Amino acid sequence: MQEKPTHFPIKNWSEDDRPREKLLQKGKMALSDAELIAILIGSGSRDESAVALGQRILAFASNSLNELGRLSVEDLMKFKGVGEAKAITIVAALELGRRRRAEAALQRKKIASSASAFELVRPMLGDLPHEEFWVVHLNNANKVLGTQQLSKGGITGTIVDTRLVMKRAIELNAVGLILAHNHPSGTLKPSAADKQLTQKMRAAAQSLDIKVLDHIIVTQNDYFSFADENLL
Repeated sequence: MQEKPTHFPIKNWSEDDRPREKLLQKGKMALSDAELIAILIGSGSRDESAVALGQRILAFASNSLNELGRLSVEDLMKFKGVGEAKAITIVAALELGRRRRAEAALQRKKIASSASAFELVRPMLGDLPHEEFWVVHLNNANKVLGTQQLSKGGITGTIVDTRLVMKRAIELNAVGLILAHNHPSGTLKPSAADKQLTQKMRAAAQSLDIKVLDHIIVTQNDYFSFADENLL
């Protein structure tokens, strides 16, 4: 099919090629990422269709939905044709997708290895542009009792209150903990502060007969395990 000029409005396209109609007639899997974004955008401009705008936004994000999920409302508003309402719609849709991944990971429940711990916390932490610290609470069968966000910080770090971690662990009758935080910079090397915090948490947990099973440092596509590296 001949490529359409970017200024040709979607309403003038063949019905089969309009994203909304295409979704209804052929199902959601038939749509490209740009077409799905076009539905969120709703309309383009006189010079550019919503699909072309979606393609341009994706290209900026290296055609990666993970990278797109890291963009803020302000980032998206830099694109001509994307106002605050459209930017908020895109951010909200991507956040729903992230939460769906997190929920699916949590439903798997049992943590059998550092890899399964990573799969659990990756949807929560992998795409974030700032640092967050989370704790996973486990029972004696290593089944997940719950997850808890302890802190949210800037690019360079976050502050964790050990007392809050132990308070929640006691409330859930947890016998095991997995600590997790992300490094937005992409580096997996633990800092001196990471090591110090791990030992502080470990000592506090031991006094309550709770074991810190691991501390996972998360990036978009990889992780570092304190347990695997014998740092616990």
